[in-house]
Amino acid sequence: MAAEPTPGPQHVMSLSECTDALLLDLLPPQRIASVTYLAHRSADPVLAARAARVGSNFGTSEEVFAQAPDLVLAGTYSTPAARALLRQLHAPMLVVSPANNFDEIRSSVRAVASALGVAERGEALLSQMNAKLAAVARTRPARTIRVAAWNGSRYVPGKDSLFNAVLEAAGGTNVAATSPAGYGSFDIEQLLMAQPEVLAYGAEQEAPALGTDTAEHPLLRWLYASRRITYPQLYVECGLPESANAVQALQTELLAVVHSTIQTSQGVGAP
Repeated sequence: MAAEPTPGPQHVMSLSECTDALLLDLLPPQRIASVTYLAHRSADPVLAARAARVGSNFGTSEEVFAQAPDLVLAGTYSTPAARALLRQLHAPMLVVSPANNFDEIRSSVRAVASALGVAERGEALLSQMNAKLAAVARTRPARTIRVAAWNGSRYVPGKDSLFNAVLEAAGGTNVAATSPAGYGSFDIEQLLMAQPEVLAYGAEQEAPALGTDTAEHPLLRWLYASRRITYPQLYVECGLPESANAVQALQTELLAVVHSTIQTSQGVGAP
């Protein structure tokens, strides 16, 4: 008796790092035509290991035609020329908007999982995400902690950003949340005036660079010597079920800073 055909597209191509990660979450390698070179070179070891099992692309129209996928996943801002041409040719394509909070992550995952014919897999991933969020909600710090995401540039994630949603779920408050836009503009002086208790750095931030030189300003190193934490950058820049992992990681680091601060204020370990 012949096996039942697998529902959904069988040869899917991704044109952005965020859709790379989601595609690799949802489909087995044999159903993936390729993901971008960004996934193959990712500083996140889990994403890089998964990407190594499938082909690579640079997001060009020529590659789409050569690989002949039966569905293309793309981001709102990725490969605009390729997306425009695919639209003109009425090629099968799903454009996935960026998610700025966990409700939008749920919507994106369900939309992509449905298009791939793996709705149950999508719900399983969301159940895992929801369970992690419920767990961290039970272990929130006793008080919210003022945090700035800082990489030395003038732009820091503001209120309408996934970083803000992740941070609030972890028990922190974003000093840039007063900005109505997704990002606020801060220089070092403005950062210091905002008086964050903790500086958060993306763990995959490249160095050295002009931005990291600024981020490593001697005054910041001195003031925040014991109040600097990192977060998994991919899961804060891309709305994924694993964004709950970023909440867990941030909360662990925030609690460690609070514990260290309390010990220092009480003179624990002092000579």
